[in-house]
Amino acid sequence: MDASDELLRRAGPSALLTQDGAVRSLNAPMASALGRPTEECLGRGFRDLYPASQRLSAESLVVAAARTKAVAMRVLEFPGPGGVPVACLLEARPVKDPAYGEQLVWVHSLNAHTDLASLLIPFRLAAEAAGLGLWMYSPQLDQLEWLGGAPAMVALSPDLTTPLSRVISALHPDDREPFMQLLRSAPAQSPWLRLRHLTPQDGWHQLVIQTRRLQLGYGGPERSFGLLRDDTKQEKRKRKAQAALAAERQRAKEIADFSSALITAATIQELQQVVLARLAATFGASGVLFALVDNGRLSVSTDAGITMGEAQTLHGLSLDCAGPLPEAIRTGKPLFVLNREDYTRRWSHGASLPWMDRLSSDYTISITPLGETGNQPLGAWLMTYGSEYRPSLEERTLMGALADLAGQALRRIRLQQARVELATALQQTMLPTLPEHLPGLEVAARYRPSRDGLDIGGDWYDAFVIPDGAIALEIGDVQGHDVDAAAFMGQVRLSIRAIAAQEPDPAAVLTRTNKLLTTMDPARFASCTMLQVDPDDGQATGTSAGHVPVLCARRDGSHEVRELPGGPVLGVVPGTEYREGTFTLDEDSALIMVTDGVVEGPGLTLDAGLERAGTLAAQAVHDGLNAEEIADRILDAAVAVDHLDDVAVLVIRRA
Repeated sequence: MDASDELLRRAGPSALLTQDGAVRSLNAPMASALGRPTEECLGRGFRDLYPASQRLSAESLVVAAARTKAVAMRVLEFPGPGGVPVACLLEARPVKDPAYGEQLVWVHSLNAHTDLASLLIPFRLAAEAAGLGLWMYSPQLDQLEWLGGAPAMVALSPDLTTPLSRVISALHPDDREPFMQLLRSAPAQSPWLRLRHLTPQDGWHQLVIQTRRLQLGYGGPERSFGLLRDDTKQEKRKRKAQAALAAERQRAKEIADFSSALITAATIQELQQVVLARLAATFGASGVLFALVDNGRLSVSTDAGITMGEAQTLHGLSLDCAGPLPEAIRTGKPLFVLNREDYTRRWSHGASLPWMDRLSSDYTISITPLGETGNQPLGAWLMTYGSEYRPSLEERTLMGALADLAGQALRRIRLQQARVELATALQQTMLPTLPEHLPGLEVAARYRPSRDGLDIGGDWYDAFVIPDGAIALEIGDVQGHDVDAAAFMGQVRLSIRAIAAQEPDPAAVLTRTNKLLTTMDPARFASCTMLQVDPDDGQATGTSAGHVPVLCARRDGSHEVRELPGGPVLGVVPGTEYREGTFTLDEDSALIMVTDGVVEGPGLTLDAGLERAGTLAAQAVHDGLNAEEIADRILDAAVAVDHLDDVAVLVIRRA
């Protein structure tokens, strides 16, 4: 009997391998542990006899012993009888075959029955790295033993060993039976189970648990092990985010409904009804007063939050009188009165407000004039708040946008213009004033309605600075050329701007806008492209909702048609997740965003139109034209090809 035979006479699993890991010989326990006949194992790679999850560890064990000529140890799992894996501590050491002088690797299972804890070390380290807790259940002792893992889990089990009965009593009554079934489950590894666990320190925890059965060592005992994750904070954040999303969705819907109602109001009475019914709920006010200018004097109406008796004291007040309400209308600037002291300091000789006795330290008034940029306001709305109120920039912007819409509606109503003319003017209002003095960037836009059918449509553009300093750009096209198209365009644009103030990524903005629109079940849809450009380095991130591609024109006279990732048009497919792409707007180059009316027409295909517009833009950049001149050149070219659709052009040029 040679030395190699002696090495295989061990009671536990044992094998001799070549230095490249092939099985030279093995004993019956090793073949049994691997779950294969001896003949099937001979000559094969040792690692290949293990399950896929264990092969890398098996290979590293053999390599360590063969290359370093030193002893190596690993905890490996054998398949085990009945589907329960066997965790064994394997030792690999270099040996020499005396018969042939060949260097071999001897792999054998160490007897760990007196130190079962050594088998658990890799599992404890893996649990800690994954942020999980690890415990072991001993049926004979009917108790759970805490083995460690993530430090954050320690509070869930202050004692190292806990009777099973105490663990069960801390679970929610509805979760106790599922937990017991998990412990008694036949599979070697269970699915994840959610449990509610009560701790005396901080109440209920939302836990997720998975159990696994292991045999500890060759011929050793079976134990059930549990991986534990605490999702309490995650669940709270999830519920908070869901509540915030629901509130934001409701607010965005209210704003969209409000703007749509303003657009479609055809009489002063309808306009009053819209403002008095919706304004307080939209901005959380306790009362609303609606004041219109009639021959230099105020005509007021009110909701239930401000009594008619209080409102009547302002009815007929001259616009020349001192006081916050006439001043806001005269100057066209919104005013905020924080308390009584603030009022008396600013209007010590002004007309007294009818509710001066209520203007205490925790009572606030907000006044927003109604009018469009460049025109004298035609009135104002006044809101009262039950607590000291300081509006955010987002709320001031929304108030101003809605007040501009109300002013537009009022002007058209007073001039008794047709509904189509009202919608046209409102559409122009929705095309915003572009931001000025952008460092290193020029922005310009052009719009011209369709010359066929109603002289209105749904094309729009927008450009604004978002909180992180980047420039948000959007251009879109609503289906149709009528009043409804203009109204829906207003809803979409206001929704995008409101969401973009909170959401940093263009893809997420369109995803949430689409979610809002599909819940409203609109009869229209809209295509849109949205970009964010960093003015410092020109990095642009963009997405498209079924819109035409973006054109990029460079100083050397070249251009490219850039297809952005994205998804379908807005308002059609619920649950759409839009994708986005990132690229760089080089210095001395320009991005041109257009609607399909610019690049399609009678006898002009989309590809041909994009190539034509791209060539014009590249030549304009090459000629040194600024953004305004580039926009004019592209718009004039679209008109020259006898376009039928609305056209909109948005140009951003990096100097």
